[in-house]
Amino acid sequence: MTDTTAQRSDRRGEESGDLTFDEAHDLTRRIIANVESVISGKTDAVRMALTVVLAGGHLLLEDVPGVGKTMLARTLGTSVGSKVNRIQFTPDLLPSDVTGVSVYNQVERRFEFSPGPIFANIVIGDEINRASPKTQSALLESMEERQVTVDGTTYPLARPFTVVATQNPIEMEGTYALPEAQRDRFMARISMGYPSADAEVAILTRRETSNPLDAIGPVVTNDQLVRVIETVTATYVSPAVTHYAVALARATRAHPDLRLGASPRSTLQLVRAARALAVIEGYEFVLPDHVDRLVVPVLGHRLVATNKALGHTGDSDAFLSALLDDIVAATPVPSVVPRT
Repeated sequence: MTDTTAQRSDRRGEESGDLTFDEAHDLTRRIIANVESVISGKTDAVRMALTVVLAGGHLLLEDVPGVGKTMLARTLGTSVGSKVNRIQFTPDLLPSDVTGVSVYNQVERRFEFSPGPIFANIVIGDEINRASPKTQSALLESMEERQVTVDGTTYPLARPFTVVATQNPIEMEGTYALPEAQRDRFMARISMGYPSADAEVAILTRRETSNPLDAIGPVVTNDQLVRVIETVTATYVSPAVTHYAVALARATRAHPDLRLGASPRSTLQLVRAARALAVIEGYEFVLPDHVDRLVVPVLGHRLVATNKALGHTGDSDAFLSALLDDIVAATPVPSVVPRT
């Protein structure tokens, strides 16, 4: 009798001491349920946020004020038993306020490093585009290399490490647009959008007398989260799906309406995110459909349209989203055979 995929997965988990696939999938469901107990009617946003965390990336939440960006970030941080720090970005925030600073110890007569709030598992960067470009750039090394260098000394960051940043649209007063290099560090960008009428009524009812965050706590430990991430990293991606992701990214680089296409880093992050989405949805291998659904949130914020192309529309995000949808529709979808 032939073993099923689940049986093989269970046996691998027992032999290695790691989580089985079913255990990892169950933990993702518990996290989502916990977050959705606070964030009503935003299933797609909740799943995307968890996808980025499990893929080891960073998330940019962009929308107008008051739609729940910070609440989503705080609820996600509360749901995992990891160290969570919050940074409120303001125009007068200094890079050392983020990374930390060396302080002179008069007793020991030497300088000691005092870590900044970046030293956490999940860092919530609230209104990141209200900080100056100099302070924004302080995040570049930590987001890419998972380390911070201060006064010539390099300090590794905790594992896992994810920045969940919120920002208002760049047209809002007192904001500084993130440069291309900074946007490329974020695995995905999503918008919350306004809640439905029923969800808004539920929000008003629940928050009239209490804060819903007070009613929830961690549903996984930091160690369990690390092991789920390891399961995601080991999720199978067939060569056909890998070539499919590359074809989508290369199509953006050759498109006449784009002056900046998707970087190789974005292709890598697209595949990583697809692995995480597959685990969340109960698949032990990545499907082309997983890649398709991540193209806009993972690639959209990295692209820059030509001035000529934007002359026909004033909405850059809508234009780029439609362009990516056209690229996905025009790219041949491969047939995928699960690894045996």
